[in-house]
Amino acid sequence: MTTERIAPPLTGGEREMLRAFLDYHRATLALKCDGLTDEQLRLKSSPPSTLSLLGLVRHMAEVERAWFRRVINKEDIPWVWSPEGDFQVAYDATDSSRAEAFEAWQAEVEHARRIEREAQSLDVTGYFDRWGEDVSLRLVMLHLIHEYARHNGHADFLRESIDGVVGA
Repeated sequence: MTTERIAPPLTGGEREMLRAFLDYHRATLALKCDGLTDEQLRLKSSPPSTLSLLGLVRHMAEVERAWFRRVINKEDIPWVWSPEGDFQVAYDATDSSRAEAFEAWQAEVEHARRIEREAQSLDVTGYFDRWGEDVSLRLVMLHLIHEYARHNGHADFLRESIDGVVGA
């Protein structure tokens, strides 16, 4: 598996920039997982944490699903791994495989891209029940960029601890 990561443009409109930065961070997470076995992808950071690279992929599938499909698109669909809607459950990838996690994540990314493309503007809103507030597509995209950036930092440390590979 070889991931292509395209650098975001240095100039452009707001939506184009948000889309490009989000895709850049999605590709970064995939890059961190390139070339590793299922066993390596399941290696945990440090007890008692269940955090692993595969767990991060699963978690981001839940995050993409929650924000784009459940909030912005108002789909009444279950969570991928947690019937209770607990984002943390996805971190435990003990019995997971690359195929399972990446298939779910890539499917959610494609749904998210479609929802974003079809939205009339970044001002489209959805209701986020945990906050009890309406949120805009703009906020959702910014939140996901933030979420990926945080977790890509975790992925940096996880990958380095597995095989010494460092860098973006």
